[in-house]
Formats: sequence, structure tokens, C-alpha cells
Amino acid sequence: MSEAFVDEIEAINSIYGDNTLVHSPQDHDATIYILTLPGGTSASLRLQFPPTYPDVPPAVLGTHSSGSAGKRGAAARDLALFRDAVSQIYEPGQVCLFDAIEKVQELLVAAGEEGHDDVGGNGDKLGDPESATATAATVPARTEQSGAGCPTTTPPWILSDPLTELKSTFIARCAPVTSPVQAASFVQHLLASDKRVRAATHNITAWRIRGPNGTSFQDCDDDGETAAGGRLLHLMQLMDLWDTMVVVTRWYGGQKLGPRRFALINQVARDAFVKAGLVAEAGGGKKKGGR
Repeated sequence: MSEAFVDEIEAINSIYGDNTLVHSPQDHDATIYILTLPGGTSASLRLQFPPTYPDVPPAVLGTHSSGSAGKRGAAARDLALFRDAVSQIYEPGQVCLFDAIEKVQELLVAAGEEGHDDVGGNGDKLGDPESATATAATVPARTEQSGAGCPTTTPPWILSDPLTELKSTFIARCAPVTSPVQAASFVQHLLASDKRVRAATHNITAWRIRGPNGTSFQDCDDDGETAAGGRLLHLMQLMDLWDTMVVVTRWYGGQKLGPRRFALINQVARDAFVKAGLVAEAGGGKKKGGR
């Protein structure tokens, strides 16, 4: 198993959830994995990764389980779409699973499919069980003006440790927020007051807020890093964090990280949440939960 494939497994499971890509429990062959495509009605696929992957492409063997007749039809459709996506995207020496999964999601959305909620993007649904959750206005881009204005005092940011890989540097900061307007003003203040942050390649944002009368708000902004905001929001949902926002800043180092970048974005975000006391460190006790 190549180092690139090890990193890809970590990234895929970090982005889409644990057990998205795992060894097949029914096969003795260590090269066969089960990939569960995002979306509650999607298929699980059997993939074979030769020892020389990614120098050679993975083999898409078939579906893992079929279930009812309706699900069998959906599984056959997803299998065909995934095979087509791999054939279009794969390049020798480059891992391809993340791009193939995203391509399948794009094709499903383009075909008008419903139920594939984990599509990322600004405020798009990510499988959140709270069907009544409202989506706030998107965080204003760094070149736009917010009607809320900057706060008069510096937001109470809690920063993660910086993380550098292949010359790209990532750092996250989180802060308590009580409204979408406040969250947007915090972003505006950060960009206006910190020249280095303003000059960064990406400032990826997500927030989740409980409003009055049982309402709630959540939103995200990729800031040019496609699907990254949606992954941050998904991480907050998995950690059950509320009344909190996070901004992950990335300075691009000139070398592509592939899907590994999403694992790094999540890693610094988790570190900020831990330092803010919103969640216990791994092995350090019970989670404290959102505010």
C-alpha cells in the first residue's frame, strides 16, 4: 500500500465520515475495499486497489449489496456513474477517489436526483437530520461589504496550532456567535484587521447557531476551495457544535495536496474546537458539546 493511498483513505474518511472507505469484511484479499458513496440512498461499491495504485487505476468490481428492487436500480446507476467518473478523472500516479466521488455527486445533481445531501457548497444540505434548520445568508466574500459593519472590539478568537505540509500552511480560529449577522461581522473584522489573513489563498468559514423559538441557522463559505466549507460544516454537525463559528485560513505553498487538504482543514478546525473547550481531546474524557 503506497503512502499516497494511505493518505487518501484518511482524507476520504475525514471528509465524508468514518467507514466511508474500509477493507471489505467479506474478502480475504487485502486489496479489496468497500466505498460507501455519500447520500443515504447511494450504493456501496467494491473496489480493488492494486499494490501499485495510484500508478495504475483502481478496479470497480461491482456493488457491495443490492437490497430492495428500488435500491438495486439506484445501485446499478451509481455503479455505472462511478465507473464513468473514474475513467474520466484517473491520471497515472494521481489518487482519484475524491474527484470521482464529487463527479458522481455532480452527475446526480445534474440529473435532478434527490436524497444526495452531502454535496458541500455554500449552505447546501449535508444530511443534517434537523429538517427545520434554516440557512442563513452566505458569508460575504472578502471583496464585498456587509451591512452589519465590523464589531468595535476584536472577536474572541481561539486559534489552533498552525499546520504546514508541502509548504501550504493551515490555521483555524473559532469564536462563539449568537446570530448570522454577528458571524458575518466577525469575518469582516478579521479580513479588515489582519493583512496576512486577508492575503491568504483561502479563508474557509462555517457556523451553526441556535436561534429563538426553536429555529436554527447554519451556513458555510468555500472562499474558492471547492467543497471545503461544506466539509467544515459537516464536521461541526458530527461534533454537535452550536453557537460557534470557525474560519480556516490556508496559504497555498505551490504544491497540490489533493484530497489530503480536506483532512488538514478538518484537523486544524478540530484543534481550535479543542482549545476552545468545545470538545475533549482524543482520549481525554467526554465531549463537552456545543455552547
